Amino acid sequence: MSGVCRSVSAKILTEALLCPWFVSARSKFTKARIPRELFVERSKEHEKYGGDPDQPHKLHIVTRVKSVMRRPHWEREMVKHLGLQKAHTPVIHKNTPAVNNQLKFVKHLVRIQPLKTPYGLPAEQDMADSYINSNGELIVHRLLQPLDPKALKS
Repeated sequence: MSGVCRSVSAKILTEALLCPWFVSARSKFTKARIPRELFVERSKEHEKYGGDPDQPHKLHIVTRVKSVMRRPHWEREMVKHLGLQKAHTPVIHKNTPAVNNQLKFVKHLVRIQPLKTPYGLPAEQDMADSYINSNGELIVHRLLQPLDPKALKS
């Protein structure tokens, strides 16, 4: 019986060497099937996303859009650490390497947008009337300051 198996395997091996189109099953599963375009540098896409590589934004708006149920414990802990327990509630974080490394762990669960400040950062007295709209812009309603009485007289 073993002699028959050896002769059959030898026959398959010689046929494989003669046929250039023959691909063994082992090479099908060990060869990487990840497309090469996924490894291309993505810094060229800054125009697509509205970013500038020379002047990156200072703050992120991070919103959890997927559930953490049935996720590993490290992802649940990272979501809790970032303050994203409630879904669809935006949280603002600094754009620092430490925060960005934490966001890498949960990037499939969150949406990250840059915080745009077209009217500048609010002062402390303007914080109550400031809000973030759906485009990721910080809208500041500045309080009107009373004029000096000396300026009115002249």
